[in-house]
Amino acid sequence: MSSVLELFEETGAYLHGHFRLTSGLHSGEYLQCAKVLAHPAYAEKLGRSLGEKVKALVGNAAVDAVVAPAMGGIIIGHEVARTLGTLSLFTERDAASNQMTLRRGFEIKPEWNVVVIEDVITTGGSTREVITLLQSLGAKVLAAGSIIDRSGGTADVGVPRASLETLHPVAYKPEECPLCQQGLPVVKPGSRRT
Repeated sequence: MSSVLELFEETGAYLHGHFRLTSGLHSGEYLQCAKVLAHPAYAEKLGRSLGEKVKALVGNAAVDAVVAPAMGGIIIGHEVARTLGTLSLFTERDAASNQMTLRRGFEIKPEWNVVVIEDVITTGGSTREVITLLQSLGAKVLAAGSIIDRSGGTADVGVPRASLETLHPVAYKPEECPLCQQGLPVVKPGSRRT
């Protein structure tokens, strides 16, 4: 398989410009995982690779479910669940409370061992939200994973974490962003508009 970043380049998913990330930070780079995951063969390969890294983190522990935050984590979460031979569930952000929640009849049973899978981690905020929700339901979160780690390995989500690629892109607070200071229009290409 091509390297992960080669797949992003090949599919036009590695974007350059001026972007507002889900975290609220600004960056000159953006990884649009949906463009890579639109290719089922790539999604399967990435899911298998990430699933193997997660297996190494959880050891012999049985995993009862993989849970991913919608939208970005759904496809890769499904593929990791396939590799782990378990359920694939996802959380959604409630419009009224702006909090992650389980809907669509999804249930987490107390004492379940779960893994949280994302497409990209920058600060780890969405992953931590899902972990908090799952722990409030009595689940034990064994590990987390993502295709891309934009934090350079520094994001702390409170559980062991794996990624297929770790990047060190520069991200700026909006008030300190040199791209803003140059007057370049900012784009928010992700699924969350907040």
